[in-house]
Amino acid sequence: MTTPQKTSPIYVTQPLLPPLEEFIPYLQSIWDSKWLTNNGPFHQQLEQALCDYLGVRHVALFTSGTVALITATQVLRITGEVITTPYSFVATAHSLLWNGIKPVFADIDPITLNIDPDKIEAAITPQTTAIMPVHCYGHPCDVDRIEKIADNYGLKVIYDAAHAFGVQDHRGSILNHGDLSVLSFHATKVFNTFEGGAIICHDAKTKQRIDHLKNFGFVDEVTVVAPGINGKMSEVNAAFGLLQLKGIDEALQNRRAVDARYRTGLARIRGIRCLPDAGEKMANYAYFPILIQPDYPLSRDALYQHLQDNGIYARRYFHPLISDFPMYRGMSSAAHSNLPVARKAASEVICLPIYPTISNEQIDCILDIIAGETGA
Repeated sequence: MTTPQKTSPIYVTQPLLPPLEEFIPYLQSIWDSKWLTNNGPFHQQLEQALCDYLGVRHVALFTSGTVALITATQVLRITGEVITTPYSFVATAHSLLWNGIKPVFADIDPITLNIDPDKIEAAITPQTTAIMPVHCYGHPCDVDRIEKIADNYGLKVIYDAAHAFGVQDHRGSILNHGDLSVLSFHATKVFNTFEGGAIICHDAKTKQRIDHLKNFGFVDEVTVVAPGINGKMSEVNAAFGLLQLKGIDEALQNRRAVDARYRTGLARIRGIRCLPDAGEKMANYAYFPILIQPDYPLSRDALYQHLQDNGIYARRYFHPLISDFPMYRGMSSAAHSNLPVARKAASEVICLPIYPTISNEQIDCILDIIAGETGA
């Protein structure tokens, strides 16, 4: 089969931008009020709108998901060791190091690529104070098993839910699990505010502590109660989020259709494995990872380069593993023998482009390039 001709570049994701004329009234309102940041009216509106849409009690907006993760560990006064996954974006573990906490890496489940609860339990020591699982690619972790382990050992749970906007399970929003959940609203995410993030919590007292910590620890003009950080979301970012929220259902529907077209096209290609479809409610189709198997004609890296050469800028999420970076690889839990499943996944994965405005023609071009190596 002949490889298709190069097309205009196709990236793994593209932010969904509303028409500029729809954003201008929000900007005019900000200019007129001269309230640019620090819990302004759009900030307050977005927090409430997200509570309503996501089905959660309290949302605290942040300047980024990373700052939200750093703050979340401070909110719960986490110390010692925290068990987490090596198969994630590096900010997951960085948030622990920033707080002087030791990450302990546990291996992942070979089907979901989420942290394996059995490996969590095996990694617990007297110094363990919390678990930080990741809903990888937006697919829910085994939250019931993790909750049981945390209860049995008296551990806190902070979910890195950066990928999991709008995801639900049998009990409602996936964000209602654990002590806290953290979202990212970076431009590449399903829902974005250019840059941004949020902590989801369950009670007003915790929300108040979060709000103090993200504003330098200030309670009022002259009272500081904690060594907080500047994590406040600006009014411009919040306004953009309000506008994005208007189109989120359509965006998720479009992502679902892209996912389905990929699955149909890849089913005929030998040597390509897709992750199981978690289902309409339990997935937001934030990413489309494929795993390159030994019976595919090219190695993972060779296919990755072949896609790049044809203007398809897929990504190897997540390669390398977090545990392979210099600040982590000396830890005993980072040993290759401790993480065989994560290491295998990191050597096989490619995330294909998926976003609401990708066309069927672009998807078919990607499928043809992948299939072209097999003669399918």
